[in-house]
Amino acid sequence: MEAMSSIATLLHSFFLLSCLFFLANAIPKTHHHDFVVQSTPVKRLCNTQNAITVNGQYPGPTLEINNGDTLVVKVINRARYNVTIHWHGVRQMRTAWADGPEFVTQCPIRPGESYTYRFTVQGQEGTLWWHAHSSWLRATVYGALIIHPREGDSYPFQKPKRETPLLLGEWWDANPIDVVREATRTGGGPNISDAYTINGQPGDLYNCSSKETVIVPVDSGETNLLRVVNSALNQQLFFSIANHKMTVVGADASYVKPFTTNTLMLGPGQTTDVLITADQTPSRYYIAARAYASAQNVPFDNTTTTAILEYKSAPCPAKGTSIRPVLPSLPAFNDTATATKFSTSFRSPRKVEVPTTIDESLFFTVGLGVNTCPSGANANTCQAPNRTRFTASMNNVSFVLPSNFSLLQAHHQGVPGVFTTDFPAAPPVKFDYTGNVSRSLWQPIPGTKVYKLKYGSKVQVVIQGTSISTAENHPIHLHGYDFYILAEGFGNYNPKTDTSKFNLVDPPLRNTVSLPVKGWAVIRFVADNPGVWLMHCHLDVHITWGLAMAFLVENGVGELESLEPPPADLPVC
Repeated sequence: MEAMSSIATLLHSFFLLSCLFFLANAIPKTHHHDFVVQSTPVKRLCNTQNAITVNGQYPGPTLEINNGDTLVVKVINRARYNVTIHWHGVRQMRTAWADGPEFVTQCPIRPGESYTYRFTVQGQEGTLWWHAHSSWLRATVYGALIIHPREGDSYPFQKPKRETPLLLGEWWDANPIDVVREATRTGGGPNISDAYTINGQPGDLYNCSSKETVIVPVDSGETNLLRVVNSALNQQLFFSIANHKMTVVGADASYVKPFTTNTLMLGPGQTTDVLITADQTPSRYYIAARAYASAQNVPFDNTTTTAILEYKSAPCPAKGTSIRPVLPSLPAFNDTATATKFSTSFRSPRKVEVPTTIDESLFFTVGLGVNTCPSGANANTCQAPNRTRFTASMNNVSFVLPSNFSLLQAHHQGVPGVFTTDFPAAPPVKFDYTGNVSRSLWQPIPGTKVYKLKYGSKVQVVIQGTSISTAENHPIHLHGYDFYILAEGFGNYNPKTDTSKFNLVDPPLRNTVSLPVKGWAVIRFVADNPGVWLMHCHLDVHITWGLAMAFLVENGVGELESLEPPPADLPVC
């Protein structure tokens, strides 16, 4: 009997220890990281550039957390440029101070100084990413942010054998900061990139890149999860894998109703999670990406980046031979039909609560323009067509960042003169937005204007592309929020007929919408996160020209509906 009692005691103790172990693992964790921003020699395309990196890595570190965890990241700036870090797609509930866009939620981290970002990721699962949000530093300062389900929870799809982040990027055989500064000085467009990259490597279709081509290993029969991120500065990209179908299961850290496709199209800022099954003859297959370039008569990088999907059981090539992997068939660079078919395939996995009673019905025109140079201006500073300077705008306002305060600091401290709250709810002039536009409408007005929203208001924004200067697909990103994409279409939005196209049952939840070329999209969200939140085109050349605005969301009632106090180490201008 004593032996039986001892066994029961041991089993009871083991059970209690198991429970404690499970609870310890289920409790949200806090992850601490140091990001050292510094200049690092990086060799690509036969040349070495002193690139700005994080911890000497290009791309930067991949951060992995669980839903509910907290990140504490100390950014130490040892580079010669100002820098900030944006946690792209993180909701930042009440922690707008950690969002990161320069002069919007914080002043930049100056060389030799540091700032610690503190925030909790709650209710999001999937793939996001982080990147510099200061000038063009994000050309090389970026990395993946992977959010796993809570401890004990599982994916709503088949558990993959392995997971691989694939970050698509752009590489300049030059200093990207010099590229954008020269473009700003001349008023013309910047030089296009020299290569696209996958996890920082151009792939073996480029010179001097064969030995460093990224290899993605697979075993025959296994199903793997690829986390694809478009980290490129200025280019939407098609993505495909030779002979393998992809099942899309997530986007922008939200699960989606699974669908199968041969090709992805991602705008800069967007992420897509796909399952692939290694069901082909064991061999080596190219993973490839190249431009979706929707603007007419605009130069773009027309090269193709590759990685290699390699079956572990694939026979080794004979010594001295070099057999290239199978290359996928990618769409033509101007294949808008394929891009549209893909972007309109997304659905939420179940019925969702879409805001139906709208408090704020907004209409934003989005597009490019030009400013006529004054007579006597230096020809070298007016190198857009017909001696003009490129610009961009929303509702004819070309957004100008402040330089002495961030918008959020000015709002929180009640500092006057930094911004105004008169951003228009509709364009000042109605016109044929996607037709032939009068030159009198080509010149927007510069300004630092925000649109004020009451806490809890239900917001609908019709985003209308324009044909001013040139029309193209714009990836529009809203900080601090996810939104439902109700519909998209081509031509001018017509409220009398296009509302019938709204999906109010299972629209996808995204943080970046691909606005169709010469078209429109409709999004809805609830303004439940106080702070100042940038909405902008994620083609960095366009935000440089002013294609942005900001929402100022007021505090609600009580502490849980109010912005947290600013951290003690918030940078000053």
